[in-house]
Amino acid sequence: MATVKIPPVLRPSTGGEKEVSAGGDSVGAVLNALAEQHPPTKAQLFGENGDLNRYVNVYLNDEDVRVLDGLQTPVGQSDTLVILPAMAGG
Repeated sequence: MATVKIPPVLRPSTGGEKEVSAGGDSVGAVLNALAEQHPPTKAQLFGENGDLNRYVNVYLNDEDVRVLDGLQTPVGQSDTLVILPAMAGG
């Protein structure tokens, strides 16, 4: 299973967990498995069309999945996904 690192803003939705193991052979499958384990995360991660919300950045082993194959990016058992919500400034 892949390791998913949970940012502080999402931790209330995962019972305070900083890391969660989730199975799947792609980024989308792993994030959907996370959403199945912790249903409140689904609306925080995905839009109505099933794509990542525009303010959610996901990195696979330090590589932005948006420059890879997005949700179809393959994931190995020892890979790490990091979820980073975009920050707005002003």
